Amino acid sequence: DIANVCNEGAILAARRGERWVTVEHMEKSIDRVLAGVEHRSRVLSDFEKRVVAHHEAGHAVAGWFLGRADPLMKVSIVPRGGSALGYAQYLPNENHLRTSNEIKDSICVTLGGRVAEMIFFQHLSTGASDDLRKVTRMAYQHVASYSTKTSHIAPGTNSTKYQKPYGAAISDRIDEEAKQLVDQMYERTTILLTEKKTEMEMLANHLMKHEMLTHADVVAYLGDRPGRPTDERNGLSYTPRAVREATAAAAAAAASLATQTKTATTISSTPSPQTA
Repeated sequence: DIANVCNEGAILAARRGERWVTVEHMEKSIDRVLAGVEHRSRVLSDFEKRVVAHHEAGHAVAGWFLGRADPLMKVSIVPRGGSALGYAQYLPNENHLRTSNEIKDSICVTLGGRVAEMIFFQHLSTGASDDLRKVTRMAYQHVASYSTKTSHIAPGTNSTKYQKPYGAAISDRIDEEAKQLVDQMYERTTILLTEKKTEMEMLANHLMKHEMLTHADVVAYLGDRPGRPTDERNGLSYTPRAVREATAAAAAAAASLATQTKTATTISSTPSPQTA
């Protein structure tokens, strides 16, 4: 993947006739490798653009206010790849193990786009079809791994592709628990995004105007997001804005005091004309 990104970045720089590969080239190459080629010729109607913008804003807001979810890095509503009308990039947790609460938060974030469409347009679209596939996979994984009863291999995996190691009764129970989990997370996401409807509207308007939403843009609109320990290790700082401002003010005050002290020392050490 890294080799593909570097190759795409070099190709992009060569097409533009530039001598060096810059950070901008690498960022665009990452988008191309992860989400596919931009299709600017695929023009969306104003209504479709509004739906996609609010859909992606729902994902972004849900992930921002759920502390165990992956933090947002970038959102775009430029059509890419085969049929994707939007593209969101998150910073994944590098831990090999996932807790029950992390999976639940991830389900809520994935449902955020569908919930946002219901809140703003009172209808559902096919734009959430891929999200529903991801939710189904995570729900079965959660039920199979964290069930209060006997755990089983999750349906849909290679181990259960041709033969399930349990009977119809257990299969029905897993289906029922998975549906209950998704219903609970859908209700939880609806409550959260209804409270944050104004924030979603701001992000959606930004997306409709600029077609791109970065981490810095979200911080400007929504404020700082509490980070996870793995984010700090990855070099992402989520220090609250108030703490940053207080630290900067203290540093400025200390620098000013040091300058005044140095000036006073210089004046006091200079001999007066009468002494000279």
